[in-house]
Amino acid sequence: MRSYISDYSDSLRRPDIRELTLANGISYPNDEELVMLILGRGTRNNPIESLAEDVTKAINSSNDENLIRNLTQLDGMGESRALIIAAALELGRRRRGMLRSAIQYPKDVVPYLKQYSLMPTEHFITVTVNGAKEILSTRVVSVGTISRALIHPREVFAGAVAEYASGIICCHNHPCGQCYPSEADISSTKILQQASRVLGISFMDHIIITGSGYFSFLEHGMLEKE
Repeated sequence: MRSYISDYSDSLRRPDIRELTLANGISYPNDEELVMLILGRGTRNNPIESLAEDVTKAINSSNDENLIRNLTQLDGMGESRALIIAAALELGRRRRGMLRSAIQYPKDVVPYLKQYSLMPTEHFITVTVNGAKEILSTRVVSVGTISRALIHPREVFAGAVAEYASGIICCHNHPCGQCYPSEADISSTKILQQASRVLGISFMDHIIITGSGYFSFLEHGMLEKE
């Protein structure tokens, strides 16, 4: 996190994130600093820098149905503040137009998942689409360690079944920066593709993302023919 003084009542301070953002544009702040701008201030027991870090972690490990609950469990976050964060995320999502955006190829979802590419732990995410290949949702299925995220077909396909999705794209990040699949990745992909056949949901791809690129099982001919 950048170093600056965040006491908004102190008139004798170095430029804070509000001033830096006004001077450099809204794309200047990182994720935690955007949360700081939204919340404004922290609490006596949880300064704004620490609170913003906690909120960002909660956002990255939550889905729509449990986001507000997870946020309200943080020190310094009540229902009102949790709703502010949730509303800001929903507004951004609508403006960005991710939901119901049509994709031509599975790799088209990669730009929507860039925030996970630099996460210090593995995140396993699913992207579901309807028959017109319009995105229905993105879901965090599992958050693991620096080298592994435990998954089970039950959790992977739960959202897709509930949404009556036509297809699913699985994705996870490699914090190590290595963009090639491990033996565990290859094995789990085979299991997931087999489960998709039973459920009648098209397994479109499994994509690995890093800060420098992506790896597509589909593009490398590593998926079994439907």
